[in-house]
Amino acid sequence: MNPLAAALAEGRFCYVIELVASALTREWRVLEVAARLARVPQVAAGSITSYAGGALGHDPLRVGTAARARGLTPNVHLTCVSQDRAGLRKTLEDMHALGVHNVFALTGDYPRAGGPDTTSRPPAVFDLDSVQLVRMITDMKARGMPFHTAVAVSPFKYVEADCMYQYLKLEKKIAAGADVAITQVGWDAAKFVELRDYLRERGLHVPLLGNVYVLGPKAAEKMATGQPPGCWVSPELLAAVKAESAAPDGGLRARLERAAATVAILRGLGYAGAYIGGTHDADAIAWIIRRAETLAPRWQELAAQLAYGRAGGFYLYGPAAPDGHRPEPRSSPPRTIIPRVLDAMGQALPVTRDTWLRRRLRAVAAWAERHPAVATAVERAEMAVKQPVFGCQACGNCVLGHLEYVCPETCPKHMRNGPCGGTDMGHCEVVDQACIWVEVYERARAQSRLGDLRTYVPPPDRSLQGSSSWINYFLERDSRPGREPRGPAPSP
Repeated sequence: MNPLAAALAEGRFCYVIELVASALTREWRVLEVAARLARVPQVAAGSITSYAGGALGHDPLRVGTAARARGLTPNVHLTCVSQDRAGLRKTLEDMHALGVHNVFALTGDYPRAGGPDTTSRPPAVFDLDSVQLVRMITDMKARGMPFHTAVAVSPFKYVEADCMYQYLKLEKKIAAGADVAITQVGWDAAKFVELRDYLRERGLHVPLLGNVYVLGPKAAEKMATGQPPGCWVSPELLAAVKAESAAPDGGLRARLERAAATVAILRGLGYAGAYIGGTHDADAIAWIIRRAETLAPRWQELAAQLAYGRAGGFYLYGPAAPDGHRPEPRSSPPRTIIPRVLDAMGQALPVTRDTWLRRRLRAVAAWAERHPAVATAVERAEMAVKQPVFGCQACGNCVLGHLEYVCPETCPKHMRNGPCGGTDMGHCEVVDQACIWVEVYERARAQSRLGDLRTYVPPPDRSLQGSSSWINYFLERDSRPGREPRGPAPSP
C-alpha cells in the first residue's frame, strides 16, 4: 500500500515532511528523523531531497529505502541535474525494483560553485526538463511500474510572465501524467487562492499540497536575497521574524504558530495537504498538526493576515484575490517584428504540410545528405543566419516556430517547456540575464496565442547536435512537437 496515494485518493488531508538529505548532515541522523516521523500518524510520507539548493547531498534513493525500513513512506526527489535520460530511466527502474514508487519529478537547482575556485561549477546535464521527465515516468507506469508522480509549481511569482508560465507549465505536467502538485515556498494566502482557482476554472482537479516552511531568522535572511532559487521572503516578513527571534525562546513558538496558521488556511481553501519543511523535529511537526486543527475555524481571518507578497506585484485575480476581484484587462505589449516577419514567411512558403514545395525541399535535403560536403555547407549557412539572430546552438532539432522564435538552448538549463521555479522577477537564477521565457510569453501574448504555449515540446535527439536542423526537418528525423526522438540519446 502507498499511504500517500491512498490519502490523496480518499480525500484525507495529509502531511508530507521534507527531509533534507544534505551532505552536511550525517545520514544516520536523517534516518533517526525518519523513524520519529513514522510515529506521527498524520504523516503520509517523507520527501527526500536531491540537489537541494544546487548542492549534492546523500543519495536520495538509498536514504528513501532506509527510511522506509524505519516505517516512513519515502517520496524521492528525482532531478534532471546530474543524469541524462538514460540515467534517469535507470534510476526509475532501480526505484521500481526496490518498491519505491513515490517520485517528486523536478528540473532541479543549477549546481552551485564549489572548491577554491568559486567561479567553477560541477557539471550540469539537464538533458530533460521536468515536463519531459513526467512523460518518461508516465510511459513507465504504462509498462506496469506503479509510480505516483508529484510535481512542483510556484504561484509566488510577482511578474506576469513568471507567474502565468508557472501555471501553463503545470497544465503541461498534469497532461503529462502528474498525480499531485506541490507549491514552492511562499507566505501569501492570495497566491494559494489564485493557484486553486486557476485550476478549478480549467476543470483540473489534481490534488494540491501547500508548502509550509518553518521560517527561522537565518533562513529568512537567506531567502530575502532570493536563495535558494525560487524562495523569497519579503522585507516585512523578514522584519517580523527578526523581531520574534528576540523572544526568550528565540522565536520558536511564533514560527510554529505561523506554520500552523498556514496549514489551517490550506485546509480551509480545500488543499489536499501540507508539505512541511524547515524543521526535522517530529515533536514540532506534531504540535503544528494539532494547533492547525484548533485554528481551522479561523482560517479566513488568518488568510487575511498571511499577506507577505510584493507590493505592486502581479495577481491574476487582483491583489484581493479571496474576494474574487478581477483587475482591469491588461494592455498588450507591442508586437515584435521578428515573429511577425517569420510568421508571414511561413504563410508565404507552406512547408509545414504536404505541399509540392515541401516535397521538393525533401528531395533537396535527401540529396544534400548524400553529399557530406554539401550537408556541412548547409549547416554552416544555417548557423550564419540563426546564430546572430536567435543565439542558435546547432542542436539539430529546431523548435523556434513553437517558442515564438526564442531558442530554448539559450536557457542555461536547456528547457523546452517553460521556465524553472528559480526565476526572480523575470530574471534567470543561473546567469545575469533576463529569463528567456519572459520573452516567449510576451511575444505569445502580443500575438494572441498564449494557448500555444501549452504544447508539449519533446526532448531533442542529442545525436543530431551539430547537424543542420533544416535537413533534419525535411527528412523527418528531428524531435519536435508531434515527433518524439528516436530513442535514448547520449547527452552532450
